[in-house]
Amino acid sequence: MANEDLMTKIGSWAFLIGIIIALIVGIYQAYTIEGEFGYGFFGTESGGWFAWVLAIIGAIVGIIAIMGKGTITAKEVPAFLMAGIALVIMGGVFSGWNLILTPYIGSLLAGISMSLSIFVAPTVGILAIKAIWDIGKEV
Repeated sequence: MANEDLMTKIGSWAFLIGIIIALIVGIYQAYTIEGEFGYGFFGTESGGWFAWVLAIIGAIVGIIAIMGKGTITAKEVPAFLMAGIALVIMGGVFSGWNLILTPYIGSLLAGISMSLSIFVAPTVGILAIKAIWDIGKEV
């Protein structure tokens, strides 16, 4: 029982910390890509490490969610998968908007959506595999 409580807290905190880091890094990414053509902060070595941290935290959230703990319950998985897919697509769609909507608006959209999609993509992948597994088991 105490272990379940701990896993729920870890899942909830990992999700919250991941979102906060993604927003902060996304704003910094927006600052670094403003007026440049390229990947900005995520194109640097330290930016690559932050991307890995976001992806690992997203994987932790996904693993805890398939165990039935954390912030994403079994009932919320379909809605989370749809919202997560939308966020991942949004990351790709807004990637070049820093050149279209200047100053700063396009960069904010590109930076924040890119960092959020890096965080959410592993969770979506893990939950999608679990959903496909569950559908296959029912046959």
